[in-house]
Amino acid sequence: MLAAMPPAPSPASRDEPVIRDGGDACPGALRLHAADDGYLARVRLPAGLLTARQAALLGEAAERFGDGNLDVTSRGNVQLRGLADACGAELAALLDGAGLLPAPGHERVRNIVATPMSGLDGPPERDVLPWVREFDRRLCADARVTALSGRFLFAFDDGRGDVAALDPDVTVLAVGGSAGAGVGALVRLGAGADAVEVGAGDAPRAALLAAHAFLDAVQVAGTKAWRVGELPAEHALCAREFVGRLSRDGIGARYRADVVWPYAAPVRPRGVGAGPRSHLCVLPPLGRFSAGQWRELVRVAGLSRGPLRITPWRGVVLADVPVDGAALLERAGLVVAGDSVWESVTACTGRPGCAKSLADVRADAPLAVGATGGAGVLPVHFAGCERRCGHPRGTDWVDLVAAPDGYRLTAPGRPARTGLAPTDLAAALAEARTTPHPSSQTAVKK
Repeated sequence: MLAAMPPAPSPASRDEPVIRDGGDACPGALRLHAADDGYLARVRLPAGLLTARQAALLGEAAERFGDGNLDVTSRGNVQLRGLADACGAELAALLDGAGLLPAPGHERVRNIVATPMSGLDGPPERDVLPWVREFDRRLCADARVTALSGRFLFAFDDGRGDVAALDPDVTVLAVGGSAGAGVGALVRLGAGADAVEVGAGDAPRAALLAAHAFLDAVQVAGTKAWRVGELPAEHALCAREFVGRLSRDGIGARYRADVVWPYAAPVRPRGVGAGPRSHLCVLPPLGRFSAGQWRELVRVAGLSRGPLRITPWRGVVLADVPVDGAALLERAGLVVAGDSVWESVTACTGRPGCAKSLADVRADAPLAVGATGGAGVLPVHFAGCERRCGHPRGTDWVDLVAAPDGYRLTAPGRPARTGLAPTDLAAALAEARTTPHPSSQTAVKK
């Protein structure tokens, strides 16, 4: 159920620290963001986990208070759009009743991604979801971490390297568990090869202490850094020093230098197998479920075993689904088969939701991509302005940016094309996406 493995991404480098003059305006479920199509709420879901009941209530919220659509994000969260400006209290009450606001003061810092297939395939003893649940409990009970930015990211990876590749601020990677070896965890602060090894039982607490180490560094440096990689070089977090911090807190830890970090491609949509039940990966085109599609997803989720798992690649994993579940979802316009054109096409919000956008990119994308999807093509991102919100990481992708005179298309190894009308895009994109490139898929950046 995994695509081919891309090369490991290069750690981000920065010559100077990022200087932020304003506060963190990242939206949440309680702090709504004003957009051109109404208010936006972002509901954070640690590890992307939703029960069928919670999913049904989210769909109800989208239809009662917003435009009915539900967007899944590159951090495995869900966004509601088109919300009325007076719905905040009712929305919060609904989410609280659904168990989606266990700690209202912490809801914006619950940015926790995890390997979507953890516990469903691979070594069962490396299932990181119990770690996530314990970590989230500790996070929500810790008053200090409310100072974290809404962009600070924790990742719990079961060893395959899929979410470790998403540029987390704190990475917890499961190791061991084969040939009788006990399971442990490597904890990484930001990018780089160095890490700290701890026992499996200490992994959640070590991740929380890593957040404390970051907040200490921010305070000492007098900076407004939101991410580990934004700290000034003289205040960068050090794995060796982190070992000492853990030891003082009663956690046995050892320093690990030059760790070879695994990197795997994300889970991609695949149909169920020949058996009566199987795991199912569901992809909504451009990461957006209509109200009807979400209802159908919830219906099939009720036939599955276990929670829905929203992935950081804007899809949903349903575990142990009856074989006819795939057909139900396909009839709703959702992708469950492999090599779909929508596997590698992304877009920003565009018009009418974003005031900065110069085009309705979500309307133009289906007309432009045609049948140029599947294996062996470059990813493509449609952006309504130069900010390119949600664009893929790396360099091997086709960039379509709306400009006042039409779209500008740039692709690896090809000259840029400008002034493209929406009717010109299909032919231009079909040619650009067949450019040979070293990686088959890149991870999506927030």
